[in-house]
Amino acid sequence: MAEAAHSPRVFSGIQPSGNLHLGNYLGALKRFAETQETGVQSIYCVVDLHAVTVWQDPDALRHATRELTAGFIASGLDPERSILFNQSQVPEHTQMAWVFNCVARMGWMKRMTQFKDKAGKHAEQASLGLFAYPALMAADILVYHATHVPVGEDQKQHLELTQEIARKFNHDFGVEFFPITEPVIEGAATRVMSLRDGGKKMSKSDPSDMSRINLTDDADTIAKKIRKAKTDPEPLPETLKELDTRPEARNLVNIYAALAGQSAEAVLAEMGGRPFSEFKPLLADLAVAQLAPISTEMGRLMQDVAEIDRILARGAERAREIAAPILRDTYRIMGMVGA
Repeated sequence: MAEAAHSPRVFSGIQPSGNLHLGNYLGALKRFAETQETGVQSIYCVVDLHAVTVWQDPDALRHATRELTAGFIASGLDPERSILFNQSQVPEHTQMAWVFNCVARMGWMKRMTQFKDKAGKHAEQASLGLFAYPALMAADILVYHATHVPVGEDQKQHLELTQEIARKFNHDFGVEFFPITEPVIEGAATRVMSLRDGGKKMSKSDPSDMSRINLTDDADTIAKKIRKAKTDPEPLPETLKELDTRPEARNLVNIYAALAGQSAEAVLAEMGGRPFSEFKPLLADLAVAQLAPISTEMGRLMQDVAEIDRILARGAERAREIAAPILRDTYRIMGMVGA
């Protein structure tokens, strides 16, 4: 059975790890809502099975799953136009992951730098799930025959593994069944850095809450964090080249550009030469205008978790309508009786 041409389909997943912040919004959620406007079928997943590769408090996981779903919707994702669900409600993900556990080679998995980073010196104590995580990620993508996956630079190696798995399956069974999925890497302008250290990515794990803007922050908190963001004494430069040695200034310019839908060059053309005492209030006003409504809407959605659960269950039904036939065809290609 051959299937050489695949219709464009976007898939991406986010772990429900709590504390959504500006980096998640600009690097993922905002872009997902924009992709929806292109008319390409888009599937977005709260990857709760990936989250449990390390131990999770059950109540915290439930809350984080619902809060992330609220974040998707508050950021502009329409669960009727896109498909939005949590991974554990679609068993085809784990069924396909077993197939890929049998396709992927141990040597491939051992090359994955993220496992080495997360397990560190304690690899023998790490869960098998953490080691096999990239095969489940490949299953997440290929069980929908997704052609494009928006990811951060840190996931690029996992996408390359997904491509290797697809090629090996196709080669082993003499088919052109799985697409060779293209990564859509986030640009530098959407890589948001810490407000306290322009050399570090904005992170929920930073001990300082002032280092990030949380999507649950209210308008006053957002404005205060922008006003107190670390800067240097020089005014804004006229050119991007001059930002190379000024990480904090570069970060604030990139944030302004991303929120305003402009290029960093356009921001500097307008703001170059101004002191931060003038630029920061403008950035604070822009951030509040864009982000405070998201915070408010997330709060409203979280008042009705039954509705969030209904949205996720409906999304899972729609996801299974796509995934189940692809898994069945995979089984048939492999020689499974009854497929």
